[in-house]
Amino acid sequence: MKRGRKLFSLNYLFASFFGALMIAGAFAYFNYRFSEYKFIDFSRWIYYQKSDIFVPNSDKYTVVIYSSNMQNIDKILKKVNKRNPIIAVDLYQKKRGKTNSIIYITSGMNTLLKLIQRFNIYEVPSAFRIKKFKKLLYKQDSMIEVIK
Repeated sequence: MKRGRKLFSLNYLFASFFGALMIAGAFAYFNYRFSEYKFIDFSRWIYYQKSDIFVPNSDKYTVVIYSSNMQNIDKILKKVNKRNPIIAVDLYQKKRGKTNSIIYITSGMNTLLKLIQRFNIYEVPSAFRIKKFKKLLYKQDSMIEVIK
């Protein structure tokens, strides 16, 4: 007598369960990995404010990544929330000083590229908040927003 195959077998149930569990685990890891906040270590990455090395002295900042060769940059910076002092990182590397609550900084191209890669900046101008974590180490405190 030949045994027929059951339509619903326990092996099929467990294989489906573990397959779904593996997919859910991979999805959860992907979301965790790409949503975690990043850090800026001002002791390792050197930024310049005119000819001086920039040393942060506030607990919170809003970081704006922009290029000074863009038109209407002053209008764009006015759209940024002024709750915290603004660090304006110039990708064009034009050295400016400090005006009101805006600190203009720049750096060498390698450091600027590391900043862009670390925070996945795809459009400029972009902005995000950082807050002090330890000494000169600052943690990202908001999502990255494109300023329009």
